[in-house]
Amino acid sequence: MAAENLLDDIDLNSTPSQIDNEGIQHFFPNEVHGMLPDLNVDGEENYLLDLNALPHSPQLSQSNHVLFDLNQKPFDADVDGESSFTVGEENNANTYMWKLMKQIWKEALILSKKILKRNKKLKFLSNEERTAVYHILHQNSFNGRLKKGVIDSVASTFSVSRTTILRIWRHSKESDLHDVSQRKPRNCGRKRIQIDYDRISEIPLRQRTTIRSLACALDTNPTSMFRLLQAGVIRRHSNPMRPLLKEENKRSRLQFSLSMLEDSSIPHDPIFKSMNNIIHIDEKWFYMSKKSNNYYLLPHEEEPYRTCKSKNFITKVMFLAAIVRPRFDSQGNEVFSGKIGIFPFVTQEPAKRTSSNRVAGTLETKAMTSITRNVIRSFFIDQVLPAIKEKWPIEDAKNPIFIQQDNARTHISHDDDEFLKAATQDGFDIRLMCQPANSPDLNVLDLGFFNAIQSLQHKEAPKNIDQLVSAVVKSFEDFSIIKSNFIFVTLQSCMIEIMKISGSMNYKIPHLNKQMLQRV
Repeated sequence: MAAENLLDDIDLNSTPSQIDNEGIQHFFPNEVHGMLPDLNVDGEENYLLDLNALPHSPQLSQSNHVLFDLNQKPFDADVDGESSFTVGEENNANTYMWKLMKQIWKEALILSKKILKRNKKLKFLSNEERTAVYHILHQNSFNGRLKKGVIDSVASTFSVSRTTILRIWRHSKESDLHDVSQRKPRNCGRKRIQIDYDRISEIPLRQRTTIRSLACALDTNPTSMFRLLQAGVIRRHSNPMRPLLKEENKRSRLQFSLSMLEDSSIPHDPIFKSMNNIIHIDEKWFYMSKKSNNYYLLPHEEEPYRTCKSKNFITKVMFLAAIVRPRFDSQGNEVFSGKIGIFPFVTQEPAKRTSSNRVAGTLETKAMTSITRNVIRSFFIDQVLPAIKEKWPIEDAKNPIFIQQDNARTHISHDDDEFLKAATQDGFDIRLMCQPANSPDLNVLDLGFFNAIQSLQHKEAPKNIDQLVSAVVKSFEDFSIIKSNFIFVTLQSCMIEIMKISGSMNYKIPHLNKQMLQRV
């Protein structure tokens, strides 16, 4: 009680200067005390601050500027959104401020109405809630008539409209048992169309190439078929065209796959050879640009405009690539990258006439359009063999090295005299071998390496042949040797599938967790 009496004697409106007069500076001038609320008054009393109150300042008191009343709302908006306030004789600046605040209030009012309208959701009362509504209405009725204000009160309590409450009251009068449960059955609305999935397999494949054609064949709508696709009932399949294999082709594919197994491991625990001495070689066209590209743009970004003289004759260059399986030590460090090189089929020709880009006689890079057997032989002897001898590990130089090529007509045979003479020089034993016919899946370049470096090359934007050659060579050198080794693992998995189905090509490349295999 003594503490309470002590608190009652303290003046809460006192400033620091009134508490202690010994050297404490006045923080609040006396002129301001009349503008602040009385802190000794109970907080339940409504007291509004005067927003126009200003600290005592000679500059402000002598100023002739007219300020608008901060306690007054810019306008009191009625239902139609019209303003009901009037502006006094302000100067132009204050008039502009009044108009600006009026516009801000209007926009805020419109935005609030939109938010309330968007957040307003229909609420469906359960049977228990409808029964509770009826009991409340029945208790507040007399001779079948509701008391005034009951409908609004109950509607506010259950957060529904007055129409819903009136509907429940009328519904109770229609039944002798006063049953106000929902009239909707449990399974109401449009019934889902049942599709016989067995009919899908009976439809010809030519009528199942798109969602729309499949929906038309089943007499349903495309949206239903798309839901089945999302649910996993049907699946999308991309079907490539594969080479036609004869029995002789299948036999050679099977024999080639078996030849890659260690002889000592057959038949109990077959394992593959290391393939460290087999160089895969092949040719591929690389184009300056694709016919169609996908880009991700901002909404206001301008769409790129690309042109060329003819989409069927985009500038292209053929490259000859040679790779072998990379080698690693016991710690996983690179010992040999396996990248022998990639060689473009280009020539340097002098310009025949002067143009805006160069004068006559300037050497220009031209793509070779005719690749003959003599050209292939010269590339093998002058570029491929020197690159092999330069990059091949010295400790393995005495062992035979095989160059695996496909059966293209322009390729030289394994007993070509000029090649054999150059391949046996400097103590090397380099031999040619051919992969089975119609078997691109037995060459790592066609299996995935070319596609990988092509995707890297398309990230560049070459403008001429020199830039295209530089982009392809850079993509070849930047390609990860870890992923290059993964392609050789995929090659071995393809050979396993070929042996399972007796040399056929009707198989799916198995999905291997190569990163986990690498850690093991």
